[in-house]
Amino acid sequence: MTKIFIIDDSLMVRNALYKTLKGAQDIEIIGEANNPVDAFETFKKVGLPDVFILDIEMPKMDGLSFLKQINAQKPIPVIICSTLVIGGSNAAIKALELGACDIILKPKLNLKEFFNDYKDELLQKIYAASNSKVTVKSAPTKHENVQKNISKTPKVAKNLVAIGASTGGVQVIEEIVMHLKSDHRAVVITQHMPVGFTASFAHRLDSIVPNSQVFEAQDGDTIYDGCVYIARGGVHMKIVEEDNQYIIKLEDSEKVNSHKPSVNVLFNSLALIKRHKVTAFILTGMGDDGATGLKQLHDQGCDTYVQNEKTATVYGMPRVAAQMGAAKKEMSIFEITKTINALN
Repeated sequence: MTKIFIIDDSLMVRNALYKTLKGAQDIEIIGEANNPVDAFETFKKVGLPDVFILDIEMPKMDGLSFLKQINAQKPIPVIICSTLVIGGSNAAIKALELGACDIILKPKLNLKEFFNDYKDELLQKIYAASNSKVTVKSAPTKHENVQKNISKTPKVAKNLVAIGASTGGVQVIEEIVMHLKSDHRAVVITQHMPVGFTASFAHRLDSIVPNSQVFEAQDGDTIYDGCVYIARGGVHMKIVEEDNQYIIKLEDSEKVNSHKPSVNVLFNSLALIKRHKVTAFILTGMGDDGATGLKQLHDQGCDTYVQNEKTATVYGMPRVAAQMGAAKKEMSIFEITKTINALN
């Protein structure tokens, strides 16, 4: 039984979550509070949960401060439920950097209908969080206008690195991109994220990494070395070859493997390109998105890898791909970065 505790200053949100989760298999809501300070008092009576559902803006103590405090006492998986993804806010990214597992984009209206429609995905996020390993970071990396060490005349990419990730991926992607060498091979990334979140994620990465330019992918972008392209939330990202150049195509079609953007869509598009100079990785995440696409690339002679169980927050997507025979090797985060930097 997965024990849930809800901390949100909106009674409507708490009631909507309670009604949505009530009766769900293997879910028990052990308590709720409208702020973290009151929640700590309730913990004395009911104990700590297996998963928190946490707002960011609340009275008495904000969600980020609570996340730091609970991590210092006993790291527990947290799902952020907030409106602060909208408008380019970095608060949700900071929460993920501090170890939050996932995020729910909370609407300001029609809460009951939203949570009813969102129930299956919410349960998936809860089950993923309950099976995750919390990676604690003492504080988010500070925004700095770093001195960029990048070429003034970037080269059109001839080879690509493709990465797919889900739960826990934000921390891993940051760790990898922070340590890429100058003029590294172009990197395209599909990270499962809600609409409105990927622009903030790309902007934040670009502000802290020294050797890369990081962009939220735009339809028609030509891909260049030394650049990192993040798939936009709410649409699929494909790569096509036109006039000996790699071009990004965005497609607003149905979800694939329950996700949009989907890792399989990215990998499958790369498998259609005749020049198979692609190195692909599947990182942490629950489910199986990306596994069949990685297998296609593997069978066509591409170098394919997955993150190892020891360093993955959720060893789901990597495990499925490995069991399918889609990966040459399982790697730590350090080994993944080293492999990318060794590519020509």
